[in-house]
Amino acid sequence: MNKIILRCFFLSVLIFITKSHARPISYAGGWTIMQMNDFNKHSFHFHFSPSIKYSIGYKSEFWRKKEWQFHGTQLNYLIKRINTSKSQTNFYLKNGLGIAFSDYKNFEKKIEPNFFSGLSFDWEDRRYFTSYENRINYNSSIDKFFVQKARVGYSPYIGKYGDLHTWFMLEIQHMPNVQDKMVFTPLLRLFKDDYLLETGLSNNNNFTFNFIKRF
Repeated sequence: MNKIILRCFFLSVLIFITKSHARPISYAGGWTIMQMNDFNKHSFHFHFSPSIKYSIGYKSEFWRKKEWQFHGTQLNYLIKRINTSKSQTNFYLKNGLGIAFSDYKNFEKKIEPNFFSGLSFDWEDRRYFTSYENRINYNSSIDKFFVQKARVGYSPYIGKYGDLHTWFMLEIQHMPNVQDKMVFTPLLRLFKDDYLLETGLSNNNNFTFNFIKRF
């Protein structure tokens, strides 16, 4: 029942949300909505950026394998940004604190504190893109794990400001304590103005769909 309710919530967000990059911090005073779906989890992140150095907001997740939920606050902090005339590099720290909830197998309405932390890095120019991020998740009994993923991307053309921009990407995700330890997902990224959409199909035949809106 909880699984159905959560999926309906994510779907309603996607339907009713109608300028953008997949970064965890927006411009000062900016709001961002991120809705992500892949073979591991469904997630929703709504955050506000008081400055270009950090953002804070609500984060919810549904982890598909063990059917547990996270609800809490996520703080993103820009450790370092390097701008050149042709490229940009970013280093971020991402921390989350909230509750984990599960009805899975031996758990019956189990609720306990949950914490996660991770680092992320991205570099890009107008033609090439690369990124890496990791995360350690901890709660006392529902789920503990380490996950990391990396991406490389290529844009077949260089658009002007306001054009539709297209990227072809390959994502590699590594999660040591699951059956599919390494998963490869070719992705198509499209973004224009404040909207970003990504879609792909992984080598384990799972669909990825990500949507971001800044305002």
